[in-house]
Amino acid sequence: MNQHEISPCSVLLIDDEPFAEDIIAHGLKGCVAHTLRYANRPDMAVALAMEVGATVVLVDLRMPEVDGFEVTRRLRANKDTENLPVIMLSSEEDPDIKAKAFAAGANDYLVKWPDARELAARVRYHSDACIARRQRDAAFVSLRLSQEQLEASQSALQQAQKMEAIGQLTGGVAHDFNNVLQIVGGNLQLLKLVGNLNEAGLARVDMALAGVERGAKLSSHLLAFARRQPLQEVVVNPGHLLREMDDMMRRVLGPRARVVTEIDHSLGSTMVDPHQLHNVLLNLAINARDAMAGEGTLTIRALNVEPGASLPAELPEGRHVLIEVADTGKGMPPDVLARAFEPFFTTKPTGQGTGLGLSMAYGFVKQSGGEIVLKSTPGQGTSVRIYLPRSDADAAQADAVVDGPLLGGLETILVVEDEEDVRSTTCAILSALGYRVLEAADAAAACQVVERGEQIDLVFTDVIMPGPVSSLQLAERVRARLPHAEILYTSGYAEGVLTHEGRLEGTVNLLQKPYHPDALSARIRHLLRRRHAQRAALGNAD
Repeated sequence: MNQHEISPCSVLLIDDEPFAEDIIAHGLKGCVAHTLRYANRPDMAVALAMEVGATVVLVDLRMPEVDGFEVTRRLRANKDTENLPVIMLSSEEDPDIKAKAFAAGANDYLVKWPDARELAARVRYHSDACIARRQRDAAFVSLRLSQEQLEASQSALQQAQKMEAIGQLTGGVAHDFNNVLQIVGGNLQLLKLVGNLNEAGLARVDMALAGVERGAKLSSHLLAFARRQPLQEVVVNPGHLLREMDDMMRRVLGPRARVVTEIDHSLGSTMVDPHQLHNVLLNLAINARDAMAGEGTLTIRALNVEPGASLPAELPEGRHVLIEVADTGKGMPPDVLARAFEPFFTTKPTGQGTGLGLSMAYGFVKQSGGEIVLKSTPGQGTSVRIYLPRSDADAAQADAVVDGPLLGGLETILVVEDEEDVRSTTCAILSALGYRVLEAADAAAACQVVERGEQIDLVFTDVIMPGPVSSLQLAERVRARLPHAEILYTSGYAEGVLTHEGRLEGTVNLLQKPYHPDALSARIRHLLRRRHAQRAALGNAD
């Protein structure tokens, strides 16, 4: 099968004499795979050529009102037909007329009535040229689209690599920073607890502790952005969290702003760290307040997204829960929008923002297996959409641990920490609370303490330690020798040890550095009370 048999040829004939259709149709019998459309309305030439998808136009030179020259000029003036081949048909052999036809834009000139073989050959030649041009143009369009897509992919890859590099840097810095904060904060708390300070001294200590707390929040935001924040995930219904936060949102925005909450009554659950989700939503509300200058409307929506719905490109197909926080603020221009998720990038005046709110949200959502989409229009506001995977499990009732006044006990606690200053401070605080405290500089030394038969009620161990024995191996030894002992981990950066893809197992108890003595005492008392209750239950069962 040759090219003539597979290339479609669409011929438009424009002539004021109807018999011309029969003559041309007869002449094109040798032109296979063609269609012929006849019209006696030269003023309709452009519209008809587009309608039939013509690949060549045969037009009579002499017609009343609109002649072949004008038809050709009109075809050339339209962007959709400017390259369409035109063959002028004329009964005149005059060279001047031929020259005028070519000047008007004709591609060929045939004297009526041409031999059938010549007509078919010329029509096929010009039609094939037209088809080849269209294929070439389509190929260029496809190539340009492919180049644009490649550039977009390269840009996205570069952005992802940049964010990953920043994440690795911030994760490492946060780990060391948390240890430093723990030393400073722990000693300040110990000084406050046992130092018999006067009122002025207490005020100074409290100011320093406020600085430690700010540093701890900064470190937490860095870890969240880097997707290295250990997530203590449970199945929750976001609708419950949003309803509980409603009053807080209104207080954050102030009396002049309006808060609209739209929560689907059948909203599904999701596996997420509720504390981190709370922080993300609160930060988004604060950003909205600043963008609206205390006025405007904040709309919070929560709904189910079913399979087949329009989803962000990076989000896998499936069922999701969508949480949207939208404001009517000043919005962001494209250059600001492109950098909005970068840590420390902010358009706020110096001292009025760290630039970590959106970066923390970005890292948390990504680490939770979801996607975050930011849309903004200057003068119209900003929308932040968070997509989280939906869970079929029932929402869990969290085991509440309430931070309260410092509580102590008489139990024995083994503190395992390689940072000597951190270990010394922690042991001093626990001793001041009445506990019998044992200490070890690494997991290997802690194993020796366990093996010598000490009756230990709780092991408080750092996650990342030097030496041949890891904190996980230490936990296995403790469970084997002291099955009733509780294990509480602590770390400023526990990625890859206690976590799987950034998520903590439900049985793991982790207190992140830097920790406040109140939080430490409350968590220890909670675990020891649970231990006593479990042992009592076993005794009653016996």
